[in-house]
Amino acid sequence: MIYGLGALLVVLLVYGPSLWVQLVMWRHSKHKDAMPGTGGELARHLVERFGLDGVTVERGRPNGDHYDPAGKIISLSPRVHDGKSLTAVAVAAHEVGHAIQFTRNEPVSQLRQKHMQKAFFIRKVGTGLMLAISSLALVAKIPHVFAIGVAVGVITMLASALMYAAILPEEYDASFNKALPILEEGYVPAEYIPAVRSVLKAAALTYFAGALTEMLSLWRWLRFIR
Repeated sequence: MIYGLGALLVVLLVYGPSLWVQLVMWRHSKHKDAMPGTGGELARHLVERFGLDGVTVERGRPNGDHYDPAGKIISLSPRVHDGKSLTAVAVAAHEVGHAIQFTRNEPVSQLRQKHMQKAFFIRKVGTGLMLAISSLALVAKIPHVFAIGVAVGVITMLASALMYAAILPEEYDASFNKALPILEEGYVPAEYIPAVRSVLKAAALTYFAGALTEMLSLWRWLRFIR
């Protein structure tokens, strides 16, 4: 009984933030006539206003909101690019915040370049090694070799979790040092600012929620090794 409650608590702590992020985004995704424009229109206006040379805004894939510093592209999902909702406006401003970080070459923008590329490489190579070693161990029936494959998988997932955690300051800066002050200038009616804060917080914590999910995967692997 106690074990079951403990396991349930772990699941809630791990998946709770991710579910909260999705709930906040959905809750404020309703169309509002009070919005002066769509997320895409706001993003293009802010790119021009802040003189972000070379930065473009495109209508991207569903749930694909991000800023690509290499291509200088602000990619917004259809619901954000075409939407006139608090979620659309806040997420668009958040991604513009990233564009401002990189265009100005701010120290916080170095976090992604410093940590994410290495972590992606480790994850890609680690996943391949884990599958290869585990397959070899299962065929040859060598438990010790299989344990090595599991260990590689654990290190890979840990690297992925650290990747998300390491860029939290960059996400927070994009939401609350960039997007929020801009939106408070009159781009969003004053009565909607509290809701916008919630959306920006959800946008900033998206990677953190992903990190917790990765840590649950890591915990499962550790139990398996035991």
